[in-house]
Amino acid sequence: MNADQLQWKWLQFKGDLQKQWSKFTDNDLQEIGENYDKFVGKVQERYGAKKRELMKWADQWYHKALSDKTGKKTQ
Repeated sequence: MNADQLQWKWLQFKGDLQKQWSKFTDNDLQEIGENYDKFVGKVQERYGAKKRELMKWADQWYHKALSDKTGKKTQ
């Protein structure tokens, strides 16, 4: 997932992010807004050692959201 993709799906993404990765607070999500760099920073701050796992989840989430919208599977 990149900055443009995060902005495109932010409202939906932030709800799923908080459900899956509960260390993100409402304040964190408000601070992140739609800013990809702030998102990556919060991932590092909250999940340090699990950053790679969380970023992989974010990529998978985005591709699923995209395929749900288009009806096509993406890679």
